[in-house]
Amino acid sequence: MELVIKAMETDSEICGKAYVHWKAWHETYRGMIDDAYLDALTYEKCEALAYRWRRNTLVAMDGEKVVGFAAYDRRDETTGEVFALYVLGAYQGKGIGYALMNRCIEALFGCETVYVRALKANEKAIAFYERYGFVRDGFEEQITLGTPVTEIRLALRR
Repeated sequence: MELVIKAMETDSEICGKAYVHWKAWHETYRGMIDDAYLDALTYEKCEALAYRWRRNTLVAMDGEKVVGFAAYDRRDETTGEVFALYVLGAYQGKGIGYALMNRCIEALFGCETVYVRALKANEKAIAFYERYGFVRDGFEEQITLGTPVTEIRLALRR
């Protein structure tokens, strides 16, 4: 594996990010969110989103193939958020999520707190964030993904 983490720039990378978004949601969230909502999330919808939101998006490349992505932003001078981190199932457990998170944290230099959110039912993601050093901060929110689900927030304080 020839892993490179870089800013998403080309049409090929944007389409690759869209594929990872679509595929990872279907791999990860089946059984956690409403099937009809998940089935309505098409590659085309993910592609449109990828073209609309290009800034602060990193892609993990294995050669010419996008195998993961992360997106982040600053909320204010001292707070940032990593609001997307997805790796294709076949590439999980190879350090790609850590590499993406490291680059996000570097990009959010100066932020005293960085937040992530995860579905409360997504124990695998929560365990990953906690291994990285994030801590549940007690904030929970009901969101609707076809039906109501609970999302939790974790914080990395520096």
